[in-house]
Amino acid sequence: MKMISPDRVQLSADEARTLSINALKKAGFDDEQAGVIAGHVLDAALCGYEYSGLPKLLNVFEHRNLRQTRRKLRAVHETPVSAMIDGGNNCGMYTLMRAAEMAIERAQQHGFAVIGMNNSWMSGRGAIFVETIARAGLIGIHTVSSTRHVAPPGGAKAAYGTNPLSFGFPTAGDPFVIDMGTSAFMSTDLQFRERRGEQLPEGVAIDAQGRPTRDPTAMRNGGALLAFGGYKGFAMAMAAQALGVFCGSGNDQEQNYGYLMMAMKPDLLMPLADYRKQLSENLARIKATPRLPGVEEIRLPGERSFREREQRLREGIVIDKFIYDALLAVPAGQLPPLL
Repeated sequence: MKMISPDRVQLSADEARTLSINALKKAGFDDEQAGVIAGHVLDAALCGYEYSGLPKLLNVFEHRNLRQTRRKLRAVHETPVSAMIDGGNNCGMYTLMRAAEMAIERAQQHGFAVIGMNNSWMSGRGAIFVETIARAGLIGIHTVSSTRHVAPPGGAKAAYGTNPLSFGFPTAGDPFVIDMGTSAFMSTDLQFRERRGEQLPEGVAIDAQGRPTRDPTAMRNGGALLAFGGYKGFAMAMAAQALGVFCGSGNDQEQNYGYLMMAMKPDLLMPLADYRKQLSENLARIKATPRLPGVEEIRLPGERSFREREQRLREGIVIDKFIYDALLAVPAGQLPPLL
């Protein structure tokens, strides 16, 4: 750990992983879950998403579901190409990685797989799941219906979640990854700004009276986030909501959380090598689009994250000193045992 200013510290990737695993194990996570969750937040930090990085562990430790009974994952319905999984009230950063692995295994055997999951919470950054699927030579699709933070256009109260959508595609190089929320601002970033005493951007939230606000605390106390892109973002969120119902959100303890994980072999329709080549050529053509004055590059979704990851693996990550101190000071034994 290196102090770079009175309130910011620099950590190598190994130091950040160790800090995260130790905090998770002190809180009661076993070695397997601690390793998966630590890997998730570290990858978010390496990709340049500080709010989804190590600070997100504090969100996990504060989550209302944390101290409720947890159980091992179990399949409640299965076919050769599908499974409905009860997440056992475990953290979604762990359960969804297991769902991605299940989807890969089934799709590699049968060409296609769909995994639904409920009874889980805080799945984190969806890009890591679809990237994992794409690196296995498969097309990955992941959708989430989540806890109610967002008001529909014209609504004065939160009615649905930030409902992100993620896609991963194999190419001749790194996977092509698309990961986006359907809200104008993500709830994890809101919590991060609240911790730091920072304001929200204009036009992304309302307070409990339905008035525009930049105060993250006012939004969290009865307010709501707004939809990204008005009705278009709302429509995409409703697609994720409908897929969440398909994945059993109605059976979730909050009737909010429903996770879809899909994997498809490109050779269902064309040879994988041809798909990789043709998609790579398509993306290269788009990147070669003539640019407007002052534009240095046509940047594709996911490119910045991959570049950031390479750089930060060499140089380390930077976090707030109070986040570092809070992770060191996590009290022991918060979680009930896994049944």
